[in-house]
Amino acid sequence: MARPFFTYILRCSDRSYYVGHTDELERRLAEHKTGATCGYTAARRPVQLVWFHEFLTREEAKAAEAQIKKWSRRKKEALIEGRMEKLRAAARKDWVSYRQRRAR
Repeated sequence: MARPFFTYILRCSDRSYYVGHTDELERRLAEHKTGATCGYTAARRPVQLVWFHEFLTREEAKAAEAQIKKWSRRKKEALIEGRMEKLRAAARKDWVSYRQRRAR
């Protein structure tokens, strides 16, 4: 039986999100929680696993990671909440909000 691969999202202490992939989710989560890995999450502990999905191949998990990393916070939160309608709505550009943010 082939080993599964995972794409996952962590919520960091500063409320930011970290997206990654691995073939050993529990080990990787422990590394993030203890700060054993240098990088983004080491300075933003504690972290919490808020979403993951299992894939058959590493390529699928990496592709999902790359796609989700490009998403807005709103879209990531819709995925975490499992609200597909909200996810579709978040995929559409809100030009009014965009212009207001750019004007600041």
